[in-house]
Amino acid sequence: MATDYDAPRKTEDDSESIEALKERVPDKLSGAVDVEDADNPSGFELPGADLSDLELDVVVLPAQEDEFTCIECFLVKHRTQIHHENAIGAVCVECAA
Repeated sequence: MATDYDAPRKTEDDSESIEALKERVPDKLSGAVDVEDADNPSGFELPGADLSDLELDVVVLPAQEDEFTCIECFLVKHRTQIHHENAIGAVCVECAA
């Protein structure tokens, strides 16, 4: 059976007016912040919030024997990512591309 994909498809659900659709969609320019934001389950702070009372504990490990620091992007990468080395240091494959 052949299907005409260019033909308009009308169903009973499509009978809503444009005004009814506009009422269902929230106004994106309203500036209101949704308190129950499903995209924000962790509850991060908004920009400008005072974070001076927070203390962060971060463990920083030195570069391991099988790692190097790229002299172009300054990222620590595995030695298999070395493209070339010179007297200054090593360059990773991504920076050499």
